[in-house]
Amino acid sequence: MNVTQVFLASTLYGAATLAAALDAGCLPPAGRRILLTSNHSPAPEATPGLDAMPGFAALRTRFDEVIDWNAVVAPQHPGVWAPRPEDVPLWERQLRQLWGLGGDRVELVVESLQVPPAQSLCRLFPGAAIDVYADGLMSYGPTRFRLDPQIGMRVRRVLHLDLVPGLEPLLLTEFGVRGELVPAPAVLKVFAELADLAEPADLADPLGPAPGTGAGGGSGTGAGTGAGEEPPALLLGQYLSALELMSPDEEEELHAAMVRGAHEWGHRDLVFKPHPSAPAAYARRARAEAARLGVRLRVLDAPVLAEILYQRLRPALVVGCFSTGLLTARALYGIPVARTGTAAVLGRLAPYQNSNRIPLTLVDALVPDLDGPPQDPPADLPGLVAAVGFTMQPRILPDRRPAAEAYLARHLDPYTRRYFGRRRLTALGLPGGVPRRLAFLPRNRAVRRAAHRLRRRLGRLGSGS
Repeated sequence: MNVTQVFLASTLYGAATLAAALDAGCLPPAGRRILLTSNHSPAPEATPGLDAMPGFAALRTRFDEVIDWNAVVAPQHPGVWAPRPEDVPLWERQLRQLWGLGGDRVELVVESLQVPPAQSLCRLFPGAAIDVYADGLMSYGPTRFRLDPQIGMRVRRVLHLDLVPGLEPLLLTEFGVRGELVPAPAVLKVFAELADLAEPADLADPLGPAPGTGAGGGSGTGAGTGAGEEPPALLLGQYLSALELMSPDEEEELHAAMVRGAHEWGHRDLVFKPHPSAPAAYARRARAEAARLGVRLRVLDAPVLAEILYQRLRPALVVGCFSTGLLTARALYGIPVARTGTAAVLGRLAPYQNSNRIPLTLVDALVPDLDGPPQDPPADLPGLVAAVGFTMQPRILPDRRPAAEAYLARHLDPYTRRYFGRRRLTALGLPGGVPRRLAFLPRNRAVRRAAHRLRRRLGRLGSGS
């Protein structure tokens, strides 16, 4: 029987991961390979899609055909549309005819299986085997929602980059799914292809070339710095206010803090890469801070991958909040990295099971603080991740309770407590929470009345009455 593999991608980073997995032979042979591109932006009609990103032409060669998933489900948005159960047979028949699948055995390779469009696609082909690939650090965390076993039991493996050597993903482990590494040499080869195809205009400096460089910033490795010139520090924006993790004003201040920190680390040539969806105004305060400190700041307008900049600029330092790009820079390119703002975001992250918690924890634990003293890596990183993962999703990962209890009993201290909420530990009956026999006190009406009377009495004594 002929096999058709259908790949779903929404980001250039994800498509590059797929290309590397194919180059490395991580996926079985297939008679035909189709890439579905999906644009998840709030207004996809007005936002360039994956197929318009610089370098996509190099990735497209791995696939026999590229299909726009947005067009398939229009006018519905791919990020929210899901088929009704009774319509699934009709949809499968329609897609098999539309894509010329006939009676082929279909295999699916998707990201973010917990939500549309990946989950929608998996429902439309109920007999298809599924491989999941990781687009970033979230695969190290637990599955976001309890997944329908009719989907979860079809997953064969989670393909991921080795961004945290020695750490296994928690994603989908409730179904016994194993993680499988995409080899680093294959990943670097794909990123090098993207960098070679990047147009000079994609890396152009709107303020003019850096000292010692040509107008186009050069090409190939080392571009962006002249002979004998110090390479720049690269600052990564994430558009955290769109995720409601901080206010726009706080995010602008975060960018200014990156400039100050890089300056304090001795860097005088800085490059700021905003998130592609962030407003241009978000670089305003960073520009002002650079001008105040007398350092050069270049802002890149083109929506290029950070990894392309690692290839072309060879930065001396990469700074961010909790971007996957920080660990990509360190693990794959050996570039020094620094973080800022992670503690503040950790302190306000809600709800507790927010899937950004594991990426935040990893970056906070592994990457040096831009504004703080050097720190040692965690004594037991897998234990920390397992404990945080269990506290996030105790019903999905009940087998992780003993590991969580053991970690908290041994390693909970004033520093590691930032990764756990006391209220959460109390609710789960874990070490570090309020002892169970005292947990009733905040909810006890008589205790609250007595405390109120005591506060009033202390207030009168303090006022001298």
